[in-house]
Amino acid sequence: MSSSTRNIIAWVLQALLGLAFIASGVKKFTDMTGTVNMFSGIGLPGILAYLIAGAEVLGGIGLLVPRFTRPAAMGLLVVMLGAVLMHATKIPGGIANGVPAIVLLLLLSAVLWLRRPAPATA
Repeated sequence: MSSSTRNIIAWVLQALLGLAFIASGVKKFTDMTGTVNMFSGIGLPGILAYLIAGAEVLGGIGLLVPRFTRPAAMGLLVVMLGAVLMHATKIPGGIANGVPAIVLLLLLSAVLWLRRPAPATA
């Protein structure tokens, strides 16, 4: 794959993921009472709802800023691993309802791969 093709694919993924995470975080913030109740209902501290919502908004913005793309993708990868784990173990409906989290996890992995540092040449 040429570097320009890789760059175009990476930007499209980053834009879509960035908007998705910003929207998800904003949705959590706008219904924070419901979000805290949902987190508490599965045995997680309510403060974690604020941290996850903030991480999603900031991570989504970070995906759109070239300097922060890889760190943002790594941070969101951790959030999505937690989401998949919660769907698999605690959230009613199981892993079947966690498919969107799995897809986001895979797409974040693709962004990390596409934005990997170029190998040094001698």
